[in-house]
Amino acid sequence: MTREQYLQNRKTMMDEAQNLINEGKVEEANAKMAEVTSLDNKFEEEAKAQANLNAMQNSASSAGIQAAAVGGVSGAVVGAMGGAAQDEDMFDSAEYKRAFQAYVLRGTPIPEKFANSDANTKTSDVGSVIPSTTLQKIYTKMEEIGMVLPLVTRTGYKGGLSVPTSTAKPTASWVAEGTGSDKQKYTTGSVTFSYHKLRCAVSMSYETDNMAYPMFETMFVNGVADAMVKAKEISIINGTGSGQPKGILKETAKANIDISKGSSITYADLCAAEGEEESERAVWAMTKKTFMTQIQGMVDANKQPVARVNYGLSGRPEYTILGRRVVLLPSDYIASWALAPSAAGVIAFMYDFSDYIFNAGVPMAIKRYYDEDVDDTICKAVEVCDGKSVRNDSLVTITLKNA
Repeated sequence: MTREQYLQNRKTMMDEAQNLINEGKVEEANAKMAEVTSLDNKFEEEAKAQANLNAMQNSASSAGIQAAAVGGVSGAVVGAMGGAAQDEDMFDSAEYKRAFQAYVLRGTPIPEKFANSDANTKTSDVGSVIPSTTLQKIYTKMEEIGMVLPLVTRTGYKGGLSVPTSTAKPTASWVAEGTGSDKQKYTTGSVTFSYHKLRCAVSMSYETDNMAYPMFETMFVNGVADAMVKAKEISIINGTGSGQPKGILKETAKANIDISKGSSITYADLCAAEGEEESERAVWAMTKKTFMTQIQGMVDANKQPVARVNYGLSGRPEYTILGRRVVLLPSDYIASWALAPSAAGVIAFMYDFSDYIFNAGVPMAIKRYYDEDVDDTICKAVEVCDGKSVRNDSLVTITLKNA
């Protein structure tokens, strides 16, 4: 069964299930959905079998070349090398890296032997898998430059699954002693991750055409990481939850402190917010403008500074408010304090970022296409992911009103 046949059959069956639900035939609809699940499993098994067959064919070709190189003298040596070839990651080979570079820069099709259908997602038009070590470097770079992404909990659950929050974020509970005794039950909710496609256009100039792969890889990693980190972090803070992850500030806060228009944040406001926060792992988040104009010069009743700026061994400033760390965010992540705001909005909040789950269901890949509207060749990085706050007990906000 080809991919096109699978998608067409699946769409037909899903439409039939929807019609049965509309007609109130729930049992028949459930039976039809079970058929869809069976179809998905069958297609997945066929894809895996095809991928394994392709790998075996590639391995056999490598073994043949090795046998010719040694003149067929030692079958044992060839067999051992052939076995090693099977364990090699074909997406990390020098040949695939050269093919990937040619695909990104010139649009040269990836050789058929690397077309592992099982590695591609069913929900996006991905053209080429990013080489394994290059992908690792992208994620490492994202970790280095990100301000919010390194703080959240990241998972790799399959999209569409309802995952218990105690599984996504482990908890411990007391159990009775002795075999056969009853365990105390832990009441938990669940979170369902969707398939949201994140895209970023990658601009690679023709000057990179003759670069060695390591130099090309550096430019490629930096370009993709910068774009992906910003998109992910904005969605973690302010995402709508429709076609993208749901942001922290779209959840209902445990407590909120209102600041009226024209007023400043006071020491009493900070104390009130701190009194509502029970998590010691929670941190403050705000823009640097808000911190410098509202917090930096604030003193308590004894004229002691509320906020402190220390310098670590690296010489980088470390900001704290009443002993709690401050994460400074760009102005496009969250609104800053203003004397006359045009709209009400959160300008600062406390939150335990480990309570936010960012789920990457499908690894990042690359698609190259031609945009007829602007006559440009575009290479885009694609990742399927989602994110949600699984607990909001640590969310305390400060809202600046516009009235």
